[in-house]
Amino acid sequence: MQSPLDDAGPTQERLAKAGEFFNVAGRSRSSRRITMMDDPLGRSLMRRIISPLEYSSLRRYALHWAAAGLQGPLNSVDLNRIYAFDPGAMSGLAKTEAQLHHKQTYYGAKQAIGFRPSFVADQVACFGRGLQETGESLGMRSPYRARQKAAELLSDAGHRLCAFFDALR
Repeated sequence: MQSPLDDAGPTQERLAKAGEFFNVAGRSRSSRRITMMDDPLGRSLMRRIISPLEYSSLRRYALHWAAAGLQGPLNSVDLNRIYAFDPGAMSGLAKTEAQLHHKQTYYGAKQAIGFRPSFVADQVACFGRGLQETGESLGMRSPYRARQKAAELLSDAGHRLCAFFDALR
């Protein structure tokens, strides 16, 4: 049995939560695509803190991070086995060649862009932390200065990632 086609799009509550941070492509109902951009990286693009090319590079960086399995498993917690070692799970090792490729690409990109830009890229693109929170973790006390420093480093990371991914071609 086929499931019904879900072309209704996001609910009004979801659109209200996103505010102005979404894109609509297509005119008719059947070809309309709504892209939610309310994550910190998408907000940075919509506010023109980073360029579309930097956004694309940072998304690619986050994709390699996720595909490498570095975000951790989505398992339930067994409190009896928290500190237990499971050799069958191969924790820390790549399980496939594709995962190994993504892990090598991610760590290569991380090394190429430097410590501080990669820290900000990880926090914003991979972990979904906001610019102010990321800037505060860099040691900035003022919320304005924290956002400014994190935005500067995020843009720098995006620019360096563009050069890194261009060199891979």
